Amino acid sequence: MPEIFRLFGLRFYFYSREHEPIHVHVKSADGKAKFEINDNAVVMVYNKGMKSKDIRCAEMVLEENKELAVAKWNEYFGNSEMLEED
Repeated sequence: MPEIFRLFGLRFYFYSREHEPIHVHVKSADGKAKFEINDNAVVMVYNKGMKSKDIRCAEMVLEENKELAVAKWNEYFGNSEMLEED
């Protein structure tokens, strides 16, 4: 399970046998969530038990580190395509 980073008690990662679209799993002490990353936004796909404050924090962290998350995904899966900024 490749880890992207840990911040504010949240673990950001993806699984080694993932599929597109690019997405990140986030685990907190209370639950987990999944966020899809696309050109325009970070979108929550599901939340299983994470508190609202942790969801907001995870969204902000992913928005600020979107390029890093995509780079880690592409590095691991051998993709050379990156998200383009509009």
